[in-house]
Amino acid sequence: MHKLTNIPLLFMLLFAAFNLNAAPEDNAKPFAEQKVVLQISDPNPFKQTLVLNVATNLIKHYGQDKVDVEIVAFGPGLRLLFKDNSNKGRIASLSDSGVRFAACKNTIRGMGKKLGHPPELNANAVPVSAGVVRILELVDKGYKLVKP
Repeated sequence: MHKLTNIPLLFMLLFAAFNLNAAPEDNAKPFAEQKVVLQISDPNPFKQTLVLNVATNLIKHYGQDKVDVEIVAFGPGLRLLFKDNSNKGRIASLSDSGVRFAACKNTIRGMGKKLGHPPELNANAVPVSAGVVRILELVDKGYKLVKP
């Protein structure tokens, strides 16, 4: 009988462990008028700045409580979320405004093989299993995909 009392504890521990690797919080702004996922898969610094500009403009237009924005970086676009990227101040500011940043684990692993070590990511970047999968999940939840 003693073993049965531990089952709820086991489920709680499994749930907690599962959530450690969870994606950025979905629908973090339940009253948002717009839900937008921005894709960055380009290594070009101009494109990286452009995606941040679009996020900034969305926040300015709707207000930070009325728009839900997530930037998903994969492939060469992951460089936007490197710890030493020149846009780290803007990323921190946008994160403070509620913008979420998702980093593709597949790309992290691939870049790690080429670099000889995993790339160091911005503290605001949350690893997700696959960037394209994350985009599809968000689109299925009503987010509009924008690729600046």
